[in-house]
Amino acid sequence: MASFKVLISDHLHSKGLELLESAEEIEVTNSPGLSKEELIEAIPAYNGLVIRSATKVTAEVIAAAKNLKVIARAGIGLDNVDIPEATKRGIIVMNAPDGNVVSTAEHTVAMLFAVSRNIPQANSSMKQGRWEKKKFQGKEIYNKTLGIIGLGRIGKVVAERARGLGMNVLAFDPYLSPDQMESLGVTYSPLNSLFMESDYITVHTPLTKETRSIINRRAIKRMKDGVFILNCARGGIVNEDDLYEGLKEGKVAAAAIDVFENEPPEDHPLLTLDNVIATPHLGASTHEAQEAVATDVVRQIIDYMKTGTIRNAVNVPSLDGEELMLLSPHLNLGEKLGMLATQITRGGLKKVVIEYVGEVGRLNTAPVTVSILKGLLTPMLEDGVNFVNAPHIAKERGIDVRTAFKEEGAYYNNAIILTTTTASDQSRLVGTIFGKRQPRLVRINAFYVEAAMEGHVLLVYNMDTPGVIGSIGELLGKHGINIATMDVGRVLDSGQNIILLETDTPVPTDVKRGLLDFPHVNQVVALEL
Repeated sequence: MASFKVLISDHLHSKGLELLESAEEIEVTNSPGLSKEELIEAIPAYNGLVIRSATKVTAEVIAAAKNLKVIARAGIGLDNVDIPEATKRGIIVMNAPDGNVVSTAEHTVAMLFAVSRNIPQANSSMKQGRWEKKKFQGKEIYNKTLGIIGLGRIGKVVAERARGLGMNVLAFDPYLSPDQMESLGVTYSPLNSLFMESDYITVHTPLTKETRSIINRRAIKRMKDGVFILNCARGGIVNEDDLYEGLKEGKVAAAAIDVFENEPPEDHPLLTLDNVIATPHLGASTHEAQEAVATDVVRQIIDYMKTGTIRNAVNVPSLDGEELMLLSPHLNLGEKLGMLATQITRGGLKKVVIEYVGEVGRLNTAPVTVSILKGLLTPMLEDGVNFVNAPHIAKERGIDVRTAFKEEGAYYNNAIILTTTTASDQSRLVGTIFGKRQPRLVRINAFYVEAAMEGHVLLVYNMDTPGVIGSIGELLGKHGINIATMDVGRVLDSGQNIILLETDTPVPTDVKRGLLDFPHVNQVVALEL
């Protein structure tokens, strides 16, 4: 009888399927297309689950997965997996972050040519028996300016290809310095300048609260007349309604879209326009990419099930069981501190100093350092960073990482102190463990607090004046936002406060603007932890 049972619930490339089926002591069930109810019914029998993008691994599915040890995604995106719930239940979540980089970049370049030369429209016209040579006159891309928003792995390959085609390349990435971009042969540009100077604009970022609708009505108004817009990254980065208006008005000459906010995009108004070319999320859909991600993730799941080796896990580093249990609270604390630091520190990271104080310094802190780096990079890269590649990405981005050890601290004898430095800002966070496993933030810059770092958190900087807290609570209540916890820190000699509010739901932008209208509120930052 097989030692491990693996369910494949999405279509997997045949090479990956063959590799998994040939592995000894692994029993494979290939059942793509299961409904949610069928998956919930089947999943208790399995130790491993292999998915692509169609299967939704919700909290309900995870609750039913009594014997599940690993979820493996053949691809990079993990927005279809409830990672926090899987982590709570000790289920490892893996992905294959490198297999589709070239394919997605090449698709972007193909879309660049297609939208410039009206290739899909001309092809359709020809097949209808027409010869409309003048109608489909196009534009050269040589010596034009390409603006790239997001210079991660895919953005870098697009930049390299575009430079080879004789394009001038501008790039905006708040997490890379101008020097780092220059080393890639790319010119750094502030976002507004990129909008104003680019003939073509392409996005290559994850979908986060910062990047959602980064191309919107306001941005389009700043762009050149006749700009071309491409999105082969994630639906929602380009505001589809605003893009439609820009295309209808003629401000945007044409758009090339591979991804939509809701897929498939039924009766979408963009698909009614002649100056839009669209493909059904084909960025990673090449034989090479699908074979690569399938075989990569299958090798990872085989290695884990046979030897316990963990690779490309997004929620756990490579450790044996005993060490993992010992370090787990500090890993959690470190990752939360990293996520918080990136969200409150302005500019691209240049230097990170991690100080281990007391008990934690006597443990194996190398995995904790990795967890901090993963936390720092996650708000920038989302699913593209994991416990394996975080140190490499930090090095690639030129981040100077240093560690130090202290036998005891001023206030806590078991603490992690994280100091992050950019060209224009510096933040200092201190965290510790309450009880045996509860991570707590105990200092944020000059402010002392005792705050849990979980979920949706609103960070408010305000003057220490009576009535401010009550006004904040009243406004949130008016908009139906429930406060789960509240922690206040203050610096007496400056008369300043910070308030950390954990809310049941995210705080919308208009509510944050309303808070900033209060006379004694100086800054409001929405955090996701």
